[in-house]
Amino acid sequence: MRAIVIDDERLARKELITLLKQLETVEIVGEAVNADDAQEKIKELKPDVIFLDIQMPEKTGFELLEELDSVPHVIFTTAYDEYALKAFQVNALDYLLKPIEPKRLEEAITKLNKKIEAAKKDEVQKDETPQKKLTLDDQVFVKDGDRCWFVKLADVRLFESDGNYIKVYFDNVKPMIHKSLNALDERLDEKSFFRASRKHIINLGWVEGIEPWFNGGLVVTLKGGDRIEVSRRQAARFKEMMSL
Repeated sequence: MRAIVIDDERLARKELITLLKQLETVEIVGEAVNADDAQEKIKELKPDVIFLDIQMPEKTGFELLEELDSVPHVIFTTAYDEYALKAFQVNALDYLLKPIEPKRLEEAITKLNKKIEAAKKDEVQKDETPQKKLTLDDQVFVKDGDRCWFVKLADVRLFESDGNYIKVYFDNVKPMIHKSLNALDERLDEKSFFRASRKHIINLGWVEGIEPWFNGGLVVTLKGGDRIEVSRRQAARFKEMMSL
């Protein structure tokens, strides 16, 4: 794991770096002498963990954490034990008192390894868990400017791509949402919604009529009068879905 040591005392930094270099799982990617120096290096080097002194000139370790946009794992290193409670209130992983004992440092690194591995497993499980498909019974929130709707998908007859937006056709309105048609297509139940072309997804429950079109394509008429061209590539699949 990538680590940065932050301490205003040079000897304290060197001592900790020496101990960390004895551990195979840690790579020291940088060191910082104060909070401002640390902020720049954290932003640039993106460490997995920082070993952070609390009492430093100008800004404390706690003040540094408040200024960070993205906070890595934190192990505090300090000569004072009165900050321990506050350290864990800001979700520090561990709190090491100086002079740092090698055994306590190993315990902190073991704890960190377990936390990182658990986080990786959670990410893998999220990636492997299929996202629930949206069916006709589901309701979705649609916002366009200052107007909002909570609409049942059974009432949406058509989705139409328009640049980086999608027009959502229901009732007598066509609000636009910032989303790609490909991303939406992956969320919709294919038994109820059909990708007619590069620009359109239709609600099969709204299909009223079908006509042959040029080059083997089709034109689908929806209830209400919308006419959507089905590309030649999709026409065969559409006929198969809509046939007995």
